[in-house]
Amino acid sequence: QVQLVESGGGLVQAGGSLRLSCAASGRTFTNYRMGWFRQAPGKEREFVEAIRWNFGSTTYADSVKGKFTISRDNAKNMVYLQMKSLKPADTAVYYCAADPNPGLAVRSRYEYDYWGQGTQVTVSS
Repeated sequence: QVQLVESGGGLVQAGGSLRLSCAASGRTFTNYRMGWFRQAPGKEREFVEAIRWNFGSTTYADSVKGKFTISRDNAKNMVYLQMKSLKPADTAVYYCAADPNPGLAVRSRYEYDYWGQGTQVTVSS
């Protein structure tokens, strides 16, 4: 049973930084691709950034280019999302997702089979 548990969300002022963590368990994730998505109130869940666990290659949404960085720690089975220069528009619930596919990291939420419960990020102006 795959389990994903996010942590690290909170309230931060505009311009600040946060690092989200996703603890992954229940499988060996070497051949998975992992993603971060976010959902603001009244909006659809949108792609943020993704990584191929085995190669470490990434893909990201244009809206977070240069601001957010995804990474993983093989030894700890952790995936991280380092966020900087946060804006109120980044306010959302952030979700970690996993897809048992070793292919290129993808942006579609429909490709991901497993989801965490989400962690709230609120950026004040």
